[in-house]
Amino acid sequence: MNTQKRPRGRPKSQFKESTAGTMQSLDRALGVLVAVAKSEQATLTDLSLSLGVPTATTHRILTTLQKHRFVAFNEEHQSWSIGIEAYRTGASFMNRTSLTEVSRPIMRLLMEKTGETANLAIPDGAEVVFVEQIETLHPIRAFFARGARTSMHASGIGKAILSTMSEEHVRRLLISSGLQAFTDNTLTSPASLFADLTETRARGYSYDREERYLGMSCIGSAIFDERGEACGGVSISGPSTRFDSLRVPELGAIVAEAAGQISQLIGGRGREPASSLPASNTPTA
Repeated sequence: MNTQKRPRGRPKSQFKESTAGTMQSLDRALGVLVAVAKSEQATLTDLSLSLGVPTATTHRILTTLQKHRFVAFNEEHQSWSIGIEAYRTGASFMNRTSLTEVSRPIMRLLMEKTGETANLAIPDGAEVVFVEQIETLHPIRAFFARGARTSMHASGIGKAILSTMSEEHVRRLLISSGLQAFTDNTLTSPASLFADLTETRARGYSYDREERYLGMSCIGSAIFDERGEACGGVSISGPSTRFDSLRVPELGAIVAEAAGQISQLIGGRGREPASSLPASNTPTA
């Protein structure tokens, strides 16, 4: 009789047996929580397959997280989503930094001065996470939900933050994340991105020309902490038709001024990057 085991039809689990300094059960629970947060809504089967964790185990983790209100279950759609306690935990982090509280009134003034939606985001690896937004009154406007993520190289705030980093740091991020193309305008080569970052640093603001979404443009500037490091960024975004090339320098100066005001209020200070970024003749990362 053939005793060879058949493959189970699921990817190898990313969660290994407990090693020194880690707890497998906690690793799995946190992994499930992160997966729910990233997907916004996911079924039990999808979560189990994507994580490589047995369905029964995934369900036990979810029901435990549900008991503590870190996730919620939608009976109608049979899907799981993030819960109120997860939001409170994240809000506690933001309250500790006070960045959103300090930024909100300045963002409102930024929206009123420019007529465009104002955004606040913080870096997380090779991505930025949007944590606050003040919407314009225009019926056609940009919208980013709190917690939404986007790649740094295709984001106004992301490029503004990248422009403050050393060449070595930027290269590490590019190697780990790659340069995904979202539109025909996305900067997908290191040479084009580095050239753009050089311009961004020189003028004090970035310009996203439909690099993430067709028809939408964005201007961003970095916010600095007390160590002179970029801890976030502020931007305006809206339909490209309202970002006339003759108006961009004016808008960029307003955004850069707002970022500077926020930096001052949180005790931050601007700084020159550790080393200059290469221009368009930079070899591929």
